[in-house]
Amino acid sequence: MTDTDTLSLAAAFPPATREQWLALVDGALKGAPFEKKLVSKTYDGLRIEPLYPADRAAVPVAARASGAPWQVMQRVDHPDPAAANAEILSDLANGATGLSLVFAGSLGARGWGIGADADTLAKVLKDVRLDAIALELQLSPQAKDAPRALAELIAAQKLTPSALDIRWAIDPLGAMAAFGTARIAWPDMAKEFSIRVRDLAARGFKGPFAVADGRVVHDAGGSEAQELAWLVSVALAYVRALEADGVPLDAARKTIFFRVAADADQFLTIAKIRALRKLWASVEAACGLAPEHVFVSAETAWRMMTRRDPAVNMLRGTVAVFAAGVGGADAITVLPWTAALGLPEGGARRTARNTQLILLEESYLSKVADPAAGAGGPEDLTKKLGTAAWELFQEIEAAGGIWPALTQGLLQKKVAAVRASREKAVANRRDPLTGTSEFPNIAEGPAEVLDVAQPAVAPLPSGVALEPMPAMRLSAPFEALRDASDAVKEKTGARPKIFLANLGKLAAFTARATFTKNFFEAGGIQAVGNDGFPANGGTDLTALVEAYKASGATLACLCSSDDGYAAEAVAAAKALTDAGCAHIYLAGRPGEQEAAFKAAGVTRFVFMGGDVLGMLQEAQKLAGQGARP
Repeated sequence: MTDTDTLSLAAAFPPATREQWLALVDGALKGAPFEKKLVSKTYDGLRIEPLYPADRAAVPVAARASGAPWQVMQRVDHPDPAAANAEILSDLANGATGLSLVFAGSLGARGWGIGADADTLAKVLKDVRLDAIALELQLSPQAKDAPRALAELIAAQKLTPSALDIRWAIDPLGAMAAFGTARIAWPDMAKEFSIRVRDLAARGFKGPFAVADGRVVHDAGGSEAQELAWLVSVALAYVRALEADGVPLDAARKTIFFRVAADADQFLTIAKIRALRKLWASVEAACGLAPEHVFVSAETAWRMMTRRDPAVNMLRGTVAVFAAGVGGADAITVLPWTAALGLPEGGARRTARNTQLILLEESYLSKVADPAAGAGGPEDLTKKLGTAAWELFQEIEAAGGIWPALTQGLLQKKVAAVRASREKAVANRRDPLTGTSEFPNIAEGPAEVLDVAQPAVAPLPSGVALEPMPAMRLSAPFEALRDASDAVKEKTGARPKIFLANLGKLAAFTARATFTKNFFEAGGIQAVGNDGFPANGGTDLTALVEAYKASGATLACLCSSDDGYAAEAVAAAKALTDAGCAHIYLAGRPGEQEAAFKAAGVTRFVFMGGDVLGMLQEAQKLAGQGARP
């Protein structure tokens, strides 16, 4: 072989066609519908195919420069200034390249946060080289004067403002929408917004000064297209406010950056960030401006965080960082894996930081500019998300812009509808939560968090009321059941229990017994298992009943194969009923024998696709009705 020869391993094979692939798929599905089994949809109704061809015409989305790492941001939210400072110095000495200053009462504070006065800021930032790192603020209505206090601290240190990398993140519209209240309406506040931005610019800071924060929509359960439409609409509102106050349009657009939520759906997160850049470029072009790079900061999503089996949050966070990095985020902040439990301690903060460092320094994730370019799936999702978001953006514009859309409740109603759909999908486990609604560890020990009192936060201003978009966590309803179970155990020494009435041989009941154990323990109801009660090819019902009586359970669930149910379920249910069990479940769909099973004492059927959360809530109440007679 010469240097000019081209090695093509597939040259001897004819090119495969989609039709050939579909024929193979049809054989594998054995008559099951392709659309139902292999095609899914996002909460925006966007179709996701099982296989995509490469998009040969795609071009990379301009984002971070190739080879340039994103900024590794670390949250600063400890309410004690000295403790916050100690955390900062450790973070910066061990790989963080930027700080996210989270002020008490802000959208991302989650009950914690630092004070906004000059003295507190001086203590928090003591011995920090502000000219060597990036700073990003997370402001609250109560902390609206924090930028001025920080600017004065910088002046006292005689630092050159234009040399500092600070994202000031002024975002009054975000606070209004999230909390549903404001001191004055946006048309009146727009002038104040412009004054705050112009003041920082006059002091010599280069910005960006304002943020369009997608966490407002994402935290509230909204869809990706809704988050994108919100981002573009808010950013445009800020540009318009500045232009109306005499700031040139080109200068106004440079005052804006974006903050997005990155979650564990890696392809949607990648596509969302890529689509955002395309959408904003379209807005710039419509304004007669040549599109320029806009800074995108990502934070791992709050709504995906769980308090049960919280170590799984490390996996969720890793996927989210991967997606944000591949999608082209310029800065990433990782919520520590214990954030939903309380104020994270040093180990959880270190893990959050090292999640990014490993992906940057060991996986070299930043070495390729837009690695998703040309990949069929991400390209298709990017286009579809952009189209869906642009349609909603146009609807918002037709309503008069983001402020009229908020006062009319237009966006809030759309977000609430998606939130309700998410909650239903979590309740029936169509969207499973590992460690919470799926594969729970009912005996898990506590995770360590700091024993620190939450800071007092002044009440929000109440001059104007809007329909709020409150934050949520998807796992909260299941966690409430686990909390109730913990309370029962603390009071009585034992959790609510369900006895697994396993029928037949081990092979007959294992699959459904495992399913039942996971099902009920997700609701804090301890499953009392066994190896069955075999006798003469069937089940020793006397032994089964004695085991039930000894279990201390007030509920029972029959577990077997369909053939096992046909042979023994009726007799087993009657035996348990005679033993005083008033609440008997059966794992699986009853089929034609439902009437016979119910007549024998079976009251509920447990199977995939049902209302898991509702059944667990009911089961906890039934289990708490007292001991068996």
